Amino acid sequence: MPASSITARSVAFVAAKRPGARGLGRSLGDDVGEPEQFATALRRGLDALADPAYQHGQAFVAPGIGHTLGVRTPLLGAVAAGLRSTTRRDRPAPLLSIADRLLREDYLEAHWLAFGLLGRLVLVDPERAWQLLRRAARQAADWITVDTLARPYAIGVLDASFRWAELEQLVFSASRWERRLVASTIAALPHEDRRHRLPDDVRSAGIDLLGQLIGDSEPDVQKALAWAYRTLAGEDPAATLAALERETETAAATGDGHRAWVIRDSLAKLPRDDAERLRSRLDGVHRTPGAPATSAAAAIRTRFDELPEPRNQPEPPLD
Repeated sequence: MPASSITARSVAFVAAKRPGARGLGRSLGDDVGEPEQFATALRRGLDALADPAYQHGQAFVAPGIGHTLGVRTPLLGAVAAGLRSTTRRDRPAPLLSIADRLLREDYLEAHWLAFGLLGRLVLVDPERAWQLLRRAARQAADWITVDTLARPYAIGVLDASFRWAELEQLVFSASRWERRLVASTIAALPHEDRRHRLPDDVRSAGIDLLGQLIGDSEPDVQKALAWAYRTLAGEDPAATLAALERETETAAATGDGHRAWVIRDSLAKLPRDDAERLRSRLDGVHRTPGAPATSAAAAIRTRFDELPEPRNQPEPPLD
């Protein structure tokens, strides 16, 4: 089927289903005090919005993604908007219970809706909301979920600077998805910051964390690192260029293909002359399949492999 036909079908599908999606979100407000009823009504409503063709596409662009229903992103956004409009005056406690319940569903659209709730709740009930966000990070196992989770993570980090320490811990995680979350959160920061420009200390902390992760051997992490560098280049061109120049020298001197791939994918937002200069310096340096990670975080992690993995520890109750 031609791409134009696919696009036209998608537009028509969303247009036909959008009113029902927003109505579903509003109706769910009646069940906020009953998490089980809420979960049942949500699943029934989302089943009616699902598109098998979109579900197939999700599996194609995110290989290994878990169970999804195939609800298109604009429709899921309409459900979230309807729910937000009808619960904006609700107390945090019942909404936290709803988010907790949705994170226990076996299909990912429920998790993504929970992330939207938690992005609101992390500002008004930060401790319990952050506890659920940490659980979601441990559960995440595909790039769509991680990058969706990055938005409430960014809101939480901007609201409380001590949460940088949590990101600093995740750079050492055995899970590539938690490591990707670090870079994705940094990339999401400017979009969630109401000051329109990130403070100097936030940009500096972001560049420092990327510097610990660059050299990671996982393509899923590398893609998020490049996304974060491109984003920071729009916020602080000089500091980002300086960081990429340092990494370029390291990659060229050591033949580090992991590092070189990230740098090349970050150049689009740099001035053309600077981008060409760095690209030329990396000439001949490419990724090698199976090459070990060269990141500072990986080097440190190898010293602590005998420590218990935090992901496997029992989760405290939400209270």
